[in-house]
Amino acid sequence: MTRIRLIRVIRVLFEPAPVWHPPAQMLQWAAMRALVVCDKVEPILYSAGIQQHVGKVDLVISCGDLPHYYIEFIMSMLGRPTYYVHGNHARTVEYHAGSGDQWRQMSEPLGAVNLHMQAAKEGDLLLAGLEGSIRYNSAPHFQYTQGEMLLNVLRLAPKLMVNRARYGRYLDVLVAHSPPWQIHDQNDLPHQGFKSFLRFMRWFKPRYLLHGHIHLYRRDVVTRTTYQNTEVINTYPYKIIELEPCVHG
Repeated sequence: MTRIRLIRVIRVLFEPAPVWHPPAQMLQWAAMRALVVCDKVEPILYSAGIQQHVGKVDLVISCGDLPHYYIEFIMSMLGRPTYYVHGNHARTVEYHAGSGDQWRQMSEPLGAVNLHMQAAKEGDLLLAGLEGSIRYNSAPHFQYTQGEMLLNVLRLAPKLMVNRARYGRYLDVLVAHSPPWQIHDQNDLPHQGFKSFLRFMRWFKPRYLLHGHIHLYRRDVVTRTTYQNTEVINTYPYKIIELEPCVHG
């Protein structure tokens, strides 16, 4: 099947459904307060004062390009469920000090959940993730062409369709490292966004798309943009966000 035919099939699958009315209990769902981090180790968070600084949170989310030890520190200090995706600078193995002269090989932050091409439910929130950035060199991991990321979206789709059948909606939060095409991205190749994320938002209607990758050096840069039903948020270097479930199907 050619790519064009495949896209046509997917479009048919995601034709608008009849108007869906959320049950009364959905309208009463409480927001979950999330600490969302990415791209930079912040001294105020990597310190004994983190609890006083961020207050009570319900979950921790990493949008990538952070060392495992940092995610583990935040997770252990706050004691909350933690989810992450890898960024383009992630390493497949990190080395941490062990006992004596021994070094431990770490392939993931212990206790955290890797969301890449996975769906998860935390409280009332439905989460999913897509790692990495646009391919700009020959690195073996965590970089994707536009076509490869579209395939990742299609591989994730069946899990979101199960969500739709079980919960009445596909998902609430997409956790990504890169932004969508021409939303918060930049003109240079390494920082271009993914076109398939635009399709993702049209098809699955998440309430939020959280991303990192785009570092901020000025206060006047736009970091929140609404695209159809989705609020796209650049979380660099960290944000505390009240995440609410979708109220549409």
